[in-house]
Amino acid sequence: MNPEIVLKTRNLGKHYRHRWAVRNLNLEVYRGDVFGFLGPNGAGKSTTIRMILSLIRPTEGEIELFGYPLSSERRKALAHTSGLVEKADFYLYLSALRNLEILGTLSGGIDRRRIQEIIDLVGLSGRENDRVKTYSHGMKQRLGIAQALLADPDLVILDEPMNGLDPQGIKEIRDLIVHLARDRKKTILLSSHLLSEIELVANRMAIINRGELAAQGEVEALLEHGEQYVNLKAGPAEKVRQILEEKGIRVRSFDEGTGEFSLDIRFEETADLTAALVRAEVEVHAVVPRRSLEDYFLSITENGAE
Repeated sequence: MNPEIVLKTRNLGKHYRHRWAVRNLNLEVYRGDVFGFLGPNGAGKSTTIRMILSLIRPTEGEIELFGYPLSSERRKALAHTSGLVEKADFYLYLSALRNLEILGTLSGGIDRRRIQEIIDLVGLSGRENDRVKTYSHGMKQRLGIAQALLADPDLVILDEPMNGLDPQGIKEIRDLIVHLARDRKKTILLSSHLLSEIELVANRMAIINRGELAAQGEVEALLEHGEQYVNLKAGPAEKVRQILEEKGIRVRSFDEGTGEFSLDIRFEETADLTAALVRAEVEVHAVVPRRSLEDYFLSITENGAE
């Protein structure tokens, strides 16, 4: 059975004066996806999201949401879609609860119990009556996500929701995204420059570079195309270097602080290397295969769209 497409763009483009911010962009987001939307700063991520949410008009191309063309059936297309673009703005002198009540009224009226449920969901229980100006950046981000969830959308679009957060705040947002997808059955489109976070939560992704699509598909499948190498932590370093040279293994890099080598070798070939190191009385502390999203991302964006 083919997965249901909840978001589709066809040759989407946005032109500003003398440049294309986005061009010929074809995305497909399936129901149930946590879809990572990646690209360097200025690649066109926020512009794309603004077009999808009908905040700006495309110069060319089409957008479909739940099978409805955004250009001709905007109300139906956006009926089950909501998003947070870059950062949410609130009345800082009002409480979080009052802000959500006002936003709920603008959305056609949201039941008070629903608002409290969303406050609980994003982890702001006990602080909902505090003025927003007393909130930390992370709390404001969670309140922004609460705003996006008010009308119980099926597709939630989050533009850099972890931007500027400390590690604890990043973890809280990550856990919330996983909960929304797994337990609340939401489809999430997540734009972020934190590649490690995308790798932890996304099942599918797209990478855009200079406004054009560079890659799209299952995260695991795309990473299979990435270059594989191995990190080796062993010492003494000079003895390790000697053995690597004897075996013709190229050293990509060496970190003097940690004593860690990055090697051009497949993980299946490390057993023989490890045995040789042990025979030479080298202390082997770790052998770790690497093929990360960061490596793949850099290979795509540095070399340009393929």
